[in-house]
Amino acid sequence: MMQSHSFFADVLRRLKKDAAFLTAFCLLTLLMLMAVFAPPLSRYSYSEQMLKEDHANMPPRIQALKWIPLFNGHATLKARQLSALEDRERYPEGSIIRIFNERTIRGVQVADVEIDYYRYKGVDDSVNYWFGTDTLGRDLWTRVWRGAGTSLFIACLTVLLDLLIGTVYGAVCGYYGGKTDLFLMRICEIVRAVPNVVICTLMILLMGPGIRTMILALACRNWVGTASLVRAQFLRLKDREYVLAARIMGAKDGRVMIRHILPNAVGPLITRAVMAIPGVIFSESFLSYIGLGVPAPEPSLGNLLAEAQSSLGLYPTQLLFPALVTALMMIAFHLISNSLRDAVDMKTY
Repeated sequence: MMQSHSFFADVLRRLKKDAAFLTAFCLLTLLMLMAVFAPPLSRYSYSEQMLKEDHANMPPRIQALKWIPLFNGHATLKARQLSALEDRERYPEGSIIRIFNERTIRGVQVADVEIDYYRYKGVDDSVNYWFGTDTLGRDLWTRVWRGAGTSLFIACLTVLLDLLIGTVYGAVCGYYGGKTDLFLMRICEIVRAVPNVVICTLMILLMGPGIRTMILALACRNWVGTASLVRAQFLRLKDREYVLAARIMGAKDGRVMIRHILPNAVGPLITRAVMAIPGVIFSESFLSYIGLGVPAPEPSLGNLLAEAQSSLGLYPTQLLFPALVTALMMIAFHLISNSLRDAVDMKTY
């Protein structure tokens, strides 16, 4: 006799066989753990400035990975006068790694110099900035992971708020139909017609920048898509036999919607929620990038990218690490959402 499985048990069984889902899930779990535990375990605060110690714009250095050029703490100084390289006060012993690309500019002999930037700045060997520092001497390792946590927090709360508003709104539209559905869906169309950037900008200008404002600004329009999805599910399910039986037995409308219809629409809702998170992260990053996001000194992935843009030519690693974390996070969510969509869709099996 064949054993029966519930819908969610079948979905879980399919996901366990999906290599892309398992890889993305492990990657996302790792990123979340780093966002939660890396900042408090760091010896540096996300807002601590090391300008007095002249630790601004330090390159990344990890002692165990010094054999990798990216993490050896070296930097290249362009067009340095050759005669000045003998000055040990300016270039301490052991700070110069190699001299190359010698040339003459306006009668002066110059060259590019690869240096150990930590020795060049007189930084102790016990000091290691794993992702380097920014222009204010703040540790980028702490700021990147705290920024990732901030962006994830904003994205998850925004999506939860979207689900709450959109589910209630869409359930009322789909269940009652008629003039109620017609009137409420016209409101949705009006909200959908206003560009998201305009709504977010107005709310941030009215309420001031901050995490709470960012969440409300991103959620005030995104719920429309959830409402449309829930409405379609309720229109499809409200005339099923088990729903009619519940009505005949005297169940009230609220009980019918919550206990009998909504559980059968949870699958597409979960898929949409996971698919919406990378979009919210991108929107938050964009708003922070243009200066309408989380206020300083609180970092987010968006304002880290914006801060690094001005020094991209001189210090590319300041942009590399927040961009890499953002890309990995969005790829992981997209892979998970695609796998969930395929697992929930019975037509693919």
